[in-house]
Amino acid sequence: MTATTPARSATATVHPLDPLSATEITRAVAVLRGGPAAADSFRFVSVTLAEPAKEALRGELSAVPRTAFAVLIDRATGSAHEADVDLGAGTVTRWTTLPAGTQPAIMLDEFDEVERACKADPRVVEVLAGRGLTDLDLVCIEPWSAGYYGVDDEGRRLMRALVYTRLHPDDNPYAHPAENLVIVYDLNAGEVVEIEDHGVVEVPRVEGNYLPRHVGPARTDLKPLEIVQPDGPSFDVDGHHVRWANWSFRTGFTAREGVVLHQLRYRDGDEDRSVLHRASLVEMVVPYGDPSAVQYRKNAFDAGEYNIGALANSLALGCDCLGEIRYFDGVVTDSHGNPVTIRNAVCMHEEDDSIAWKHYDFRDDSAEVRRSRRLVVSFIATVANYEYGFYWHLYLDGTIEFLVKATGILSTAGQPAGQKSRYGQTLNNGGLYAPIHQHIFNVRLDFALDGTENAVYEVETEVPQDNPIGSCFYTVDRLLEREQDAIRLADASRHRFWKVVNHGRRNLVGEPVAYRLVPTDAITLAAAPDAHVSARAAFATNTLWVTAYDPQERFPAGEYPNQSRGGDGLPAWTAADREIADRDLVVWYTFGMHHVVRLEDWPVMPRQHVGFALQPFGFFDRNPVLDLPRPVPHAGTACCHEPQ
Repeated sequence: MTATTPARSATATVHPLDPLSATEITRAVAVLRGGPAAADSFRFVSVTLAEPAKEALRGELSAVPRTAFAVLIDRATGSAHEADVDLGAGTVTRWTTLPAGTQPAIMLDEFDEVERACKADPRVVEVLAGRGLTDLDLVCIEPWSAGYYGVDDEGRRLMRALVYTRLHPDDNPYAHPAENLVIVYDLNAGEVVEIEDHGVVEVPRVEGNYLPRHVGPARTDLKPLEIVQPDGPSFDVDGHHVRWANWSFRTGFTAREGVVLHQLRYRDGDEDRSVLHRASLVEMVVPYGDPSAVQYRKNAFDAGEYNIGALANSLALGCDCLGEIRYFDGVVTDSHGNPVTIRNAVCMHEEDDSIAWKHYDFRDDSAEVRRSRRLVVSFIATVANYEYGFYWHLYLDGTIEFLVKATGILSTAGQPAGQKSRYGQTLNNGGLYAPIHQHIFNVRLDFALDGTENAVYEVETEVPQDNPIGSCFYTVDRLLEREQDAIRLADASRHRFWKVVNHGRRNLVGEPVAYRLVPTDAITLAAAPDAHVSARAAFATNTLWVTAYDPQERFPAGEYPNQSRGGDGLPAWTAADREIADRDLVVWYTFGMHHVVRLEDWPVMPRQHVGFALQPFGFFDRNPVLDLPRPVPHAGTACCHEPQ
């Protein structure tokens, strides 16, 4: 196993889509500190690349300016701001004060601040002591986004902190929640503003540990499994540009989204054909279904409220990634604008993927088989108790797959020993349970299928009324002409899927070239339509949305979902009901995991995964992997053989 991390040299050419370097972030912050953000009270939520317009990318790339986009908070006034900085000129080209009450995402050091400040507050210490929690070194204060539940926050920037404890220093705190206790903290004021005490529930004492010293000896029945590529990997990397097999693309990374894939193209013969201009995870919401005083306010937006890219792990060879690895660093900022480099934030490698195709002809005893493989581009983020792995898979046949792999530790709750809540799974006999919840994700797919003028069809299988043999069925395509037409739910009973086409380019049989979206794991919000989370996460009430491309429309719950009332993002944009047929369009797909907790999820959850695929659907004129080489068989065997 080997691993390398590409570094941008001092003389390397910077592409307009390359993420900002640490040097560029430092320059942008210095320009802002020397101008409108000079006061010490300003904090930097994020500093990322302001991606250039599509038109600019079609011209002379060296003429495209490098621009930083910054989101800031003035803690003295509570106001939020956006700024653009021309890095070449060293000037602020835009400074916008956002509407009063706008709350950008939580900053990394704000999480630490809440825990320190809560433990230093005498009122908190007293309440903790009332629950027998006197050793503050063992107490864990876990801040959650405050959300919105019908009560005016009066413009305050709030977090709601839950409380857990350890029984000893290496204990799992999630086994011991201090139920019915919430500490509300004002980040701008730097103070505890309320302690919600809904009645003492005895803190569960049964341990739930997973470290080797608690689990016992490791099993010995697994022999080493090595992945060896003696000639090295099949991909080439030039800065952030990647070529692998027939694929080419650019990697990006943002604090909010994590990995971004730009300009995905597939080489078809002598032509590099465009498939997607940009693809990324843009939002996720984790609503809990328990109505108890503490649990019902767990509705976290892990991208929009927490900047999930900034929570990325530094990945380790042999642990998180296996094989011949190429790493990319992620560069984010702390609240003072200092660049923070997450080493090895993104992992790229190849994986074997079983057979690509095979046929054995029994008539003449001949066989042909070809092996598939996929390129994996991934990152893993830790959001308090949960780990999420985000994996983009590119396949040799042109398929694109996105998987989210969830693991980590359940967010637990306490109940009187002997009781069982209908809203969760009891984990032991000492009063611990885990509420039912959902993990709902949304991916933004900026299509450019052989050009920017694309359209979307809904495809369903129908059974004709005139059906003399009873088993006839066929598919019907329906063009989605306007945005309101394209707000759709998955329907397995009709075998529904969607395809993106380019009417201006035809395949061998005269049909428009297309890719189809296979709607797997298509769950939607379980909450009632009038629930606050349904307004705030309206994107999660439908499986598919299609919008006319607008560079300002980036996130399905709006730019700033933290403490928002809802109605932003997709429901607001699609209200215009713009035409989307033969237009530059964006597809938004919602999917996820309806997490009915099981005993096997405790004390740490075995990985579960959800996702979807984009498949060529008449994009090629035939199987695009006919030309794969025959596999090399082991001695004494034959994978393929000609007729005798």
